[in-house]
Amino acid sequence: MTSQFPAETSATGAFVRQKYQFQGRFSRDGSTPFPAEAGRYRLYVSLACPWAHRAVIVRGLLGLEDTISMAVVDPVRDERGWALRDGPGHSSDGVCGFEFLSEAYLRTDPGYQGRYTVPCIWDTVTKQLVTNNYPDITLDFETQFVDFQGPGAPDLYPEALRPEIDALNAVIYTDVNDGVYKAGFAASQAPYEEAVTRLFARLDALEEHLSDRRYLVGGQLTEADIRLFTTLVRFDAVYVGHFKCNLRRLVDYPNLWGYARDLFQRPGFRETVNFDHIKRHYYMTHERLNPSGVVPLGPISDWDAPHDRARLP
Repeated sequence: MTSQFPAETSATGAFVRQKYQFQGRFSRDGSTPFPAEAGRYRLYVSLACPWAHRAVIVRGLLGLEDTISMAVVDPVRDERGWALRDGPGHSSDGVCGFEFLSEAYLRTDPGYQGRYTVPCIWDTVTKQLVTNNYPDITLDFETQFVDFQGPGAPDLYPEALRPEIDALNAVIYTDVNDGVYKAGFAASQAPYEEAVTRLFARLDALEEHLSDRRYLVGGQLTEADIRLFTTLVRFDAVYVGHFKCNLRRLVDYPNLWGYARDLFQRPGFRETVNFDHIKRHYYMTHERLNPSGVVPLGPISDWDAPHDRARLP
């Protein structure tokens, strides 16, 4: 097994996430090279990846399954990267015929040198990657594929709440979503401690924020909740131990833990969570963090326990 430990670290040993090269945008009005169309685009995801998980949830909540097809990669990578092959919870690619996700990247740019990341979207018409820039993908699903959304689809990015959603997303990304990676992949003590300190300061603030409201923004489910959920659902299973984010567990936060269960138990969330993929990916592909490749059995967490969040405004 070849390590997939990210190489992006600064001179001080701090983890620095790579920039995402493919940043095409979709358009409802055809003003970009990639107009919103049904049946044209294919979403590639890993059920282990929190960034890809966002796209899976939003695609389902908006009823875009028949508009944008989806392929799930094998959660365990080797030196060739993400593979598309048959297995529990994943399968070979019957649409584009890729055996490895790298093929999509290299067909788009034969000189591409970065990592082959999920989520990404392939255009079956122009035969190229549109985007691997995960923050844009869900926003475009929400705002540019409106004509293809199912009946009763929620407005996850309401225009009146966008400034508040964007501001909250920015700090949650820096301190929580990417914060766990900054801690886990830090190559020296100081950046690790800085990342963990900021992570738990932000979780403490979110615990207080959620003490008197059911959702993060505007009293309704939004993009902000989905972005936080995909980190929270992995927290105790992976980040506490594997990434050394162990000052506290999610279950130690009454409001955050109840909030996470509230979302998990909603239609459109539970069925997207695959703890087998999550644990096998993290524990079996980061040799420097877990040289043995042994996958832990725990933790035992009751995600179906009553959450009592419906009482909140």
